[in-house]
Amino acid sequence: MDSPEGDTYRTALAPACAELRVQGSRFIAEVFPINSEAEARAYLEAVRRREHAATHHCMAYRLGPTGAVFRYSDDGEPSGTAGLPILRQIESHGLTNTLVVVTRYFGGVKLGRGGLTRAYAAAAALALDQVHVVEQHVRVLFRLQFAYADTAPVMRLLERTGARICETQYGAATELLIEVPRSHAHAFPEAFAEALAGRGQCCRID
Repeated sequence: MDSPEGDTYRTALAPACAELRVQGSRFIAEVFPINSEAEARAYLEAVRRREHAATHHCMAYRLGPTGAVFRYSDDGEPSGTAGLPILRQIESHGLTNTLVVVTRYFGGVKLGRGGLTRAYAAAAALALDQVHVVEQHVRVLFRLQFAYADTAPVMRLLERTGARICETQYGAATELLIEVPRSHAHAFPEAFAEALAGRGQCCRID
């Protein structure tokens, strides 16, 4: 079912950065909006190249409208002290399609597990607090084909479901490429068939 997942998600509009110093160590946190794991890897590699003298490049990201795809890395820090605290900050800010990289320059003083966890979480939070958050709409594509005489019931269905027309082609039949809010996508083909009494065609495009 589509409806439990909702029609929108929150993400960063643009990159953001913040820096934290803890007992001599520098923690540089950077936020990047992303749309794929490949994009996350590319940003991480760019940070590694730019900050090549740093001790660690720890990171976490969430992807997908519900944040179902996620990954984090401690990059040599004690297990659980860096990547996971960063991920928890992304979650607590309610964001997805978001990567956070925290680069550490060691300052000569060991912080211990608790100190590291707090430092990475605080650095990530500082950067995430700088982010301008945008709400993105999740829509599903459908291609419709129907007779011109059925235009009125189709338009009523589109209005009722909040669908948006992307393309229109007129010929022997009318063809529409539409975007349907995800919460209506599961039931849309049945609603289309009912509105047209079985006439026309409705094809979901994944």
